[in-house]
Amino acid sequence: MKTVKTVLITGATGGLGEELCRTFARQGYQLVITARKKSALEAQAKRLRRAYGAPVTVLAADFCDAKAPVTLFNELGMMGIEVDVLVNNAGFSAGGDFVTVTPKQQLEMMKVNISAPTQLCRLILPHMLSRGRGRILNICSTGSIAPGPHNAVYCATKAYLLHLSEALSQEVRGTGVTVTAVCPGAVHTGFAHRAEMEATYLFRYGVMHPKTVARAAYTAMKAGKHVEVVGCRNKALMFAARLAPRSMVARLSGWIQKPREPLDSEVFCECPLE
Repeated sequence: MKTVKTVLITGATGGLGEELCRTFARQGYQLVITARKKSALEAQAKRLRRAYGAPVTVLAADFCDAKAPVTLFNELGMMGIEVDVLVNNAGFSAGGDFVTVTPKQQLEMMKVNISAPTQLCRLILPHMLSRGRGRILNICSTGSIAPGPHNAVYCATKAYLLHLSEALSQEVRGTGVTVTAVCPGAVHTGFAHRAEMEATYLFRYGVMHPKTVARAAYTAMKAGKHVEVVGCRNKALMFAARLAPRSMVARLSGWIQKPREPLDSEVFCECPLE
C-alpha cells in the first residue's frame, strides 16, 4: 500500500514555487517539480534533497508550448508516478496597458495561466476520482476578483482559474478529492520584476513573503477549503470588491496597478512570517 504521497508542483524554481516545494518536502512528500529550465530544476532538487532528504523528480516543461501538459502527463505515466496532489503554481504577467503588451506575450500568458492548469486538471483529476482521494491546489490571485487595468490579461486569466477552481470544488464534493484556490496579493518574488510592475503601488506596500503564502496555501489545501485569500488586508479588499460597483472597483484596481515614478528610497513592507 502506498504511504508516501506525491506532489506535482509547476513553476517550482522561483519565489512562491520554491517555498511550496520546501513546505511539501518538510511534510514528507515525494516531489515532482517542473519549470522551463532543467538546470534550475536540478539545482532546486539538490537543495531539497540536502535539506529535507526529499525524493525529487525533475521534469522540465515549457507551458508556452500548448502540448507541454500532455507531454508531462505522459512522462509521469511512463515513470509510473501517481500524483496525489497537483499544485498549479506556474504563471506570469506582462504588465502594461493592453495595447502595449505584445500579442505574443498575451497569448503566452493565456497558455501558461489558463491552458496549462486546465489541461493538467483534466488529465490528472479522473485518476484521483477513480482512487477516491487527491487534492488540487490552484494558485490564483487577488487580481482574480476585479478587472485589472494596466494588467488586464493577467487578471482575466486569474479570474478564469478562480472560477474553474470553484466550479470543480463543487463537482468533486463528496468524492474524497478537493480543489482549493489560493488568492494571495502581491508576493515578494521575481514576479514584479519580470512583469515590469515594481514601480506600482501594488508592489510598493504590503508585499507578502512567499513563505507566508506557501504555509497558508498548504494549510488551506489540507483543510479542503474551496477558496483561501491570504492576509487580513487582502480578505478585506476582496470582500469590499464584491460589494462595490464594478466601475469603481475597476478604477481602483487600475490606480493600484498603474506604474509610478520610483521613490528615492523604495521600501517593501513585507508581512511577518506568522
